[in-house]
Amino acid sequence: MFHVVLFQPEIPPNTGNVIRLCANTGATLHLVRPLGFELTRKAVRRAGLDYEELAEVRVHQGLAECLEALDGARLFSVETGGARRYGEADFRAGDALVFGPETAGLPARVLALVPRARQLALPMCARNRSLNLSNAVALVVYEAWRQNGFAGAAAGGKR
Repeated sequence: MFHVVLFQPEIPPNTGNVIRLCANTGATLHLVRPLGFELTRKAVRRAGLDYEELAEVRVHQGLAECLEALDGARLFSVETGGARRYGEADFRAGDALVFGPETAGLPARVLALVPRARQLALPMCARNRSLNLSNAVALVVYEAWRQNGFAGAAAGGKR
């Protein structure tokens, strides 16, 4: 349904939460290297990132490789300085939602690839720090999925 792109994620539990989110919403997760953690079998198990059976996860060596795999999908970025609230966006199946690393957010060179009208923000109280990455991803993915009638969800919320 949607693509979730984590650009250089740093914290394994956040990525683990996003994997579970993608598994439960039918989204494909794209991880763009470098990662702040290892994806060896042992490290993955220890960090709770056992993703093989949960969701479709693709790991890309860099952003260019990821964009090629997205094959022209519309990009939406989610950052504190976004031009519009995420609920004002009009999401379609196949859109790609791009999130930056936990400590730095998306760099200017990545934001430059996204039209200003698709640079989204989450409303928050003034003077507060940004939301946890996995919480931010959940809000936006569920809004995009809601706008598309929760396509693929089973009756009663069970698949």
